[in-house]
Amino acid sequence: MDNKRVVELVVISDVHLGTSGCQASELLKYLKSIKPKTLILNGDIIDIWQFKKRYFPKSHLKVIKHLIGLASDRCPVYYITGNHDEMFRRFSGMKIGKLRIINDLKLELGGKTVWFFHGDVFDVVMQYSKWLSKLGAIGYDSLIWLNTQVNSLARFFDFEPVSFSKKIKESVKGAVKFINAFEDTVAVVAARKEIDTVVCGHIHKPEMRAIQVEGRTVNYLNSGDWIENLTALEYNGGEWRIFSYRKDFVELPGNADVDHETMVDVKVKDLFNDMLVRFHN
Repeated sequence: MDNKRVVELVVISDVHLGTSGCQASELLKYLKSIKPKTLILNGDIIDIWQFKKRYFPKSHLKVIKHLIGLASDRCPVYYITGNHDEMFRRFSGMKIGKLRIINDLKLELGGKTVWFFHGDVFDVVMQYSKWLSKLGAIGYDSLIWLNTQVNSLARFFDFEPVSFSKKIKESVKGAVKFINAFEDTVAVVAARKEIDTVVCGHIHKPEMRAIQVEGRTVNYLNSGDWIENLTALEYNGGEWRIFSYRKDFVELPGNADVDHETMVDVKVKDLFNDMLVRFHN
């Protein structure tokens, strides 16, 4: 009996496969526990920026195989490109089974227009000082690595896990100001395009809030990340919610242990591996 939870639409972003901070095992458990009718990967799924480190554990590869397996199993999967996987943008429009690579997406949900995009186009630092953004990514990854080591020790002594980078972002006024400016800018652009709901990633802050701008209400949603927050967005019955792995995840017995790795078509795997080789070169 399949006891996976059916979800109409799931949005995941900022997984950063290929970095030490990626919580791939937790993400795979979540993916195995659900049966999405549509899956949207909203950018920074594979961290091409950090790919030179030759760091790609089996758990990260299993996530990729599971995602491709979902697409092979007649579940539409939209891969929206982000800044850390921007090299995929050269393949925008490509289809592999039910997997589509695109730069943004508009859907009609419950009579409302929903605009999905990663969000880096609204990041001034990203647009005008890419070298500075990449430098910050390296520092962030190093901080996450330190965080992982400290939390491993904390678990040994039964202490609660902590997030250094999250505390820094929440305590630095400039970071808080940047996040607010990002959200407001996205809302302004959406309002001018007469968009009802925008769904982003990029800033690693899960959020759902209505923003009043230019006489219009824009629903701003952000799926967060799978490094610190371990969150996703789920849409069911006309309602959105933020899924939190730490608060909401329920382990499923039996069939949850079977993933899509064995279902992946060989030709699809070969094509995907060929794409990764081309990106790396």
